[in-house]
Amino acid sequence: MAAALIPSSSYTRRMNYVCFHPNLKCVACFPVHFEHPKREVKLYAVPRLTVVSLHSSKVCCEIGSPRMYSGIESGNGRGSIVPHFQRHVSYKRSDTMLDSSSHSLNTANDFEKHLQELFDEVKTLISTGKRSDAADLLQANYQAVEEQLDAGFSGVEEAAILDIIALGYIALGDSKMVESLLDMMSKIVDNLNDDEMLLDSVLIHMGSMYSSLGKSEKSMLVYHRALKILENLHGSQSIFLVTPLLGMAKHLGSAGRAAEAVEIYQTVITIVESSHGVGSIDLVLPLSGLGNLLLSQEKPNEAEIPFTRILNLYSRLHGETDGRAGMALCSLAHVKCAQGNADEAIQLYRKALQVIRDSKYIALDDNMMEKMRLDLAELLHIVGRGNEGRELLEESLVITEKFKGKDHPSLATQFINLATSYSFSKNYVEAERLLRISLRVMMKSAGPDDPSITFPMLHLAVTLFNLKRDKEAERLAVEVLRIREKAFGEESLPVGEALDCLVSIQTRSGEDDGELLELLKRVLRIQEKEFGFESEEVMTTLKKILFYLDKLGKKQEKFPVQRRLSVLRNKYRNKVQY
Repeated sequence: MAAALIPSSSYTRRMNYVCFHPNLKCVACFPVHFEHPKREVKLYAVPRLTVVSLHSSKVCCEIGSPRMYSGIESGNGRGSIVPHFQRHVSYKRSDTMLDSSSHSLNTANDFEKHLQELFDEVKTLISTGKRSDAADLLQANYQAVEEQLDAGFSGVEEAAILDIIALGYIALGDSKMVESLLDMMSKIVDNLNDDEMLLDSVLIHMGSMYSSLGKSEKSMLVYHRALKILENLHGSQSIFLVTPLLGMAKHLGSAGRAAEAVEIYQTVITIVESSHGVGSIDLVLPLSGLGNLLLSQEKPNEAEIPFTRILNLYSRLHGETDGRAGMALCSLAHVKCAQGNADEAIQLYRKALQVIRDSKYIALDDNMMEKMRLDLAELLHIVGRGNEGRELLEESLVITEKFKGKDHPSLATQFINLATSYSFSKNYVEAERLLRISLRVMMKSAGPDDPSITFPMLHLAVTLFNLKRDKEAERLAVEVLRIREKAFGEESLPVGEALDCLVSIQTRSGEDDGELLELLKRVLRIQEKEFGFESEEVMTTLKKILFYLDKLGKKQEKFPVQRRLSVLRNKYRNKVQY
């Protein structure tokens, strides 16, 4: 079975699925995303080549917007903040944007300048750690807009200021406030004519923010309106159409309308090529979107084309030793793995890591860098090169200790990953030692009933089971079950996982067959609710239930389970070996 390693950024949220073979041997099992011709390969998605950070200046105009916020991409405003935005203790009414906006200025350019200044000031405050000052500034402007709305002013200028305020709150991570602001903006823009100055840019930003909140349907609607405005202004082949088109393609892809999304990505690529040339760096974003969509559609051969083109673009414009070329190599490694070419994927991952390290494009302790090491380590375990994979995991541990300290909570993940590696090699003694360290690290920052501690605790129970220390394993599994029932509810998936493990442990320790059967039926109900009645997880549990029904001589209950299993086995006969 494939080793499965976890990234540090999500270890408290991601629960591993625990399943058991018919012989009831306790093993860890994780979801499979890609398949190798010989063995199952599970890899996390490779980070996209173009990352738009909510805390950066690039909010949604990766290619460019026709008018509003034209300087946001450059980040040139930090040193030119006007004095009335520099106050950070008390914001009077005269200190807010509206008093120097459309009601006192004669041109849209002046208004845009003040919008830019506000945005730059908020960025500067956040980047220098003055988050409370940034929040005060945003709140002062928000109150000013509220006063204007109450006074009957409800135009594009109010929407534009709310837009900047919402972008600021995204940078602060206040999604509830962003959602409230979007509701206000939506009511305003719904009553505006399409020929209003700045409206297209406001709509584009709204689309980006709706997308970041997971409201893709609303995102699609505002992008569609922005696209219509821009087409009327600039024509159907204008470079200004790129941002709303990319937003629409992202929504269509996530909504299962892949063919339409692919068509839009190809349209964007054609527009950029016509406007900026076939060697433009602006092609990276649509090519990356297209490649990732094709990968999600299990079309790695087609995905290889855009990712290869990205690599060529970066190599030609910046050189083969540039960190961006390294990131492109990493994406190609992911493609090769999806194609089943593990050896070539390993070579590309190693080259990518070397290029990124040498160029110092990403810090050694960056989460993205750690994830790449993890992807490669996992792949090395799968192809039987566990020692090489373990070296990478140990490297990650050393880096985390160096940059974050020996007591940092993220070290728990590093110890779990190393323990998984040793378990994979059947060195359960060392795995136990590492898991106990992981549990101690986690309990320093989490309480005894915190559900996050159940992750290493259940791993430890499985390891103790493999060491034939069933009583200790059972005690831990029972404790995991208690914590998870309290935290997630008795019919939750994490509880089903703990129950499944407990059943296997108690089977070997001679627990009453009838009680074990009832526990399995409870597991089945949870899996049917979470995975569906025809899932592979359900099929595995049905086999266990059939085993106990046969053992207890319950023929009447046995036959419907047999019929159901027969149907599922036919469904999965090309994927599962019996």
